[in-house]
Amino acid sequence: MSKPYYGPVEDEDSINLERFFLAGDFVSGVGYGVQLVLWVSCALYLWKQRQRGKQTGFLLCYITLLLIVETIFAIVQARTVQVIYIENRNYPGGPWQYFLDTQYLAINVIFYATLFVITFLCDLLVLWRCWVIWTASGHVVAYAVTFVPFIMLIASFVMGTLWTLQSSHPGLSLYSKQPLAYGTAYYAISLGINIVLTVLIVARLLMYRRTHLAHLPREHAEQYLSLATLIVESAALYSAFAVAFLVSYGLNKPINQIWLGFAQAAQQVATYLIIYRVADGTAWTKKTMDSATLTTMDFH
Repeated sequence: MSKPYYGPVEDEDSINLERFFLAGDFVSGVGYGVQLVLWVSCALYLWKQRQRGKQTGFLLCYITLLLIVETIFAIVQARTVQVIYIENRNYPGGPWQYFLDTQYLAINVIFYATLFVITFLCDLLVLWRCWVIWTASGHVVAYAVTFVPFIMLIASFVMGTLWTLQSSHPGLSLYSKQPLAYGTAYYAISLGINIVLTVLIVARLLMYRRTHLAHLPREHAEQYLSLATLIVESAALYSAFAVAFLVSYGLNKPINQIWLGFAQAAQQVATYLIIYRVADGTAWTKKTMDSATLTTMDFH
């Protein structure tokens, strides 16, 4: 006697999409927990040093805004799972078809909008860090170096807006032909920004490392010129996961949902780590380079 089948009646592609959708939701939930811990650490650090200047207050407001947007994203994502798999489980074509047919609903529009805003805010911070690191070579050089990434950021804002609007149209979805094209272009530009900024930041730090490492005290070298510093300051953590998402999304592979969860969480984790270093006073600034240069001169 054969065992009765109680599984879904949808096609295998739809079932795989649902599996990876839920897995991506789990990854995002874990990422949110990590971000919450990092926000508390950064906020406490910044609050204790709020008298140091306007930058501290600005960064505190920035991470709070980031957490608020991410919290909305997490709530909407959890609500979407509930609506799809509990409240509309018997929708013709299955839960995933319901998700594709109802992209115009408020929860889906908010999902795309918050994801877009989070990405833009994190890209903006990495651009600022790149500018700060290159100011040691002069403000003119810093502006020249960050000009192309700035233009790319504006382009990503435009494409991200179009992607959000197209994905939330009735009858369209994240995986429809036109939104898919906009989404691929948007994430390609966003990833391009991060790769360019990563290269610029790492290149500047490596140039400085080669010039001054032999003359710096050991504790200074470990604090400012370690491999961990290069990874954190350049937000390379996000770039690695973003490449995996972009490739799988462009190929319309279901696993893109998992990589999206990792990329979205990794980008914010990288952002919080950068801000923690800024609050802790271990992040690179023009003063850091100037003081190290003076130390080098003293050794001579």
